Amino acid sequence: QVQLVESGGGLVQAGGSLRLSCAASGSIFSIHSMGWYRQVPGKQRELVATMVSASITNYADSVKGRFTISRDNAKNTVYLQMNGLKPEDTAVYYCTSYITTMGRYWGQGTQVTVSS
Repeated sequence: QVQLVESGGGLVQAGGSLRLSCAASGSIFSIHSMGWYRQVPGKQRELVATMVSASITNYADSVKGRFTISRDNAKNTVYLQMNGLKPEDTAVYYCTSYITTMGRYWGQGTQVTVSS
């Protein structure tokens, strides 16, 4: 059984920062990749950032230069440092992890709200 536990969401003013964390636990052999998606009501879930290794990352164009994804392999944890937040970043953010031989798992989602 695998579980992803998120933390770090909240309410901030435009221009502020938040750091999201997501830890994977359970019978994990190896994590192939971890990442973050976000979704707002009425819209499709969209990729924010993913990381396979320190040298293999992918960011949505809308967050490049503002968000940074990082990973602590020893703790099976992925982070998303969000700087220069904008109201349009408001969404439910979902952690995801693809675990080798097991498949993809999702966190419960955490609300990020950016006020103008």
